[in-house]
Amino acid sequence: MPDKSHLTIAESDTIEQAFQRLNANMLGILFARDAEGRVIGAVTDGDIRRRLLTGISIQGEVASCINRNFVWARAGAPREQILKLLDQRVHVVPILDADGRLVDVFSRDLFNLGQESEVFARARSPVRISFSGGGTDLTHYFVDNDGGSVINATIAMYAHATLRRRNDNRIRIYSHDFRCTAEAENLASLGSEGELALIKSVVRLIQPAYGFDLDVSADFPVGSGLGGSAVVSSAIIGCFNEFRSDRWDRHEIAEMAFQAERLMLNIPGGWQDQYATVFGGFNHMEFSSEQNTIVPLRLEPNIVAELEESLVLCYTGSSHDSGSIHRDQKQQHETCDAVAAAAKQKEVTREIRHHLLRGQLLECGRLIDEAWHAKRRLSSLISSDELDAIYDLAKANGAVGGKLLGAGGGGYFIFFVRPFQRYPLIAALEQKGLSCSRIAFEENGLRTWKSRIPGAPAKGGGTA
Repeated sequence: MPDKSHLTIAESDTIEQAFQRLNANMLGILFARDAEGRVIGAVTDGDIRRRLLTGISIQGEVASCINRNFVWARAGAPREQILKLLDQRVHVVPILDADGRLVDVFSRDLFNLGQESEVFARARSPVRISFSGGGTDLTHYFVDNDGGSVINATIAMYAHATLRRRNDNRIRIYSHDFRCTAEAENLASLGSEGELALIKSVVRLIQPAYGFDLDVSADFPVGSGLGGSAVVSSAIIGCFNEFRSDRWDRHEIAEMAFQAERLMLNIPGGWQDQYATVFGGFNHMEFSSEQNTIVPLRLEPNIVAELEESLVLCYTGSSHDSGSIHRDQKQQHETCDAVAAAAKQKEVTREIRHHLLRGQLLECGRLIDEAWHAKRRLSSLISSDELDAIYDLAKANGAVGGKLLGAGGGGYFIFFVRPFQRYPLIAALEQKGLSCSRIAFEENGLRTWKSRIPGAPAKGGGTA
């Protein structure tokens, strides 16, 4: 903005002084102020010359030349409002504060773009439910047994992450779910232990060359069987990806999430969680030693809606340790019974895909029951007497089929129920103290974006 002293003039100043300031600001306009400094009108070259033609002296007061019906905008007014004023009515728009004092001037050639705002990266990544094939996505299985095959879908429960870059090397990580904060002077001193080990593993994999503040939260409990670790990891990777000029693609993000959890932290598990949360929607996934193939299933909207009405999500109240279950599966996978059970899972997966695409959902419910009984044979840790009792209760009260999500051992059941039997099923489960909820499918996978607070300047080394 030009020097304010060249933009305003007291109403008691002379016309000669006005000409001097007009020559200095080169805008052809001044803004007259009263004794309290409030802008009360505009004075242009033309206004003054017309008054001089009436015989007023050049030593006369500016007050006689003021246009008090002038165009102005309030500080903080939308840019489009000011542009419209400039486009239709005037060449210069004064910006006044709440007290009527001049804070800025916009013209067709002079438009203050303001300070650069503080920018955040945000991400949310959905959890998945699996219908069949869990366990066949373990590397040791599909490498030795002619591939693995699963069908899953993402639902509207998410992990959320917010990332802000700092101008120093300090790191601050906060997990809402663990109510825990990790802080470090720099990446080298971050460490890798504690409750936030997974998040630290992801950060160490990414190796950011700047300090940052990172907040993470989830809509689901730890150990839920919904693939939560992969979901959290992908949300964090997605935030960092927002600040890259060379973006990672979806396959790369899924592979990075796998590496951070499975290889760097050495937590056993399969591949489906990482791909499901990044790609989103309904997918048929096939795994082999050569490649992983993700095939989206395009279901009619009515089929998806009917499936939502036919499924009940039931939380058992207990979490599971997927790593222990997968370790036990690895020990058992060469037994005849485990090999036959995994083969049955793959067979059922192909059949579910067939019926799902055609909207034959009752058949899908029956096949999910078959898939559950096959999966239970992969490890004695997958179910228990208590979990079997919940399943039997559901079957006795209208469920056609169901299964524990994830590795098993706890977390969530899904149950497929016939029309008109949904609420009797829910009532029976809730009488046992179990929590039931609806399922809403999410067609999008990982979503990332940048956000800013207008008018908030980028901060230096402070924390949020």
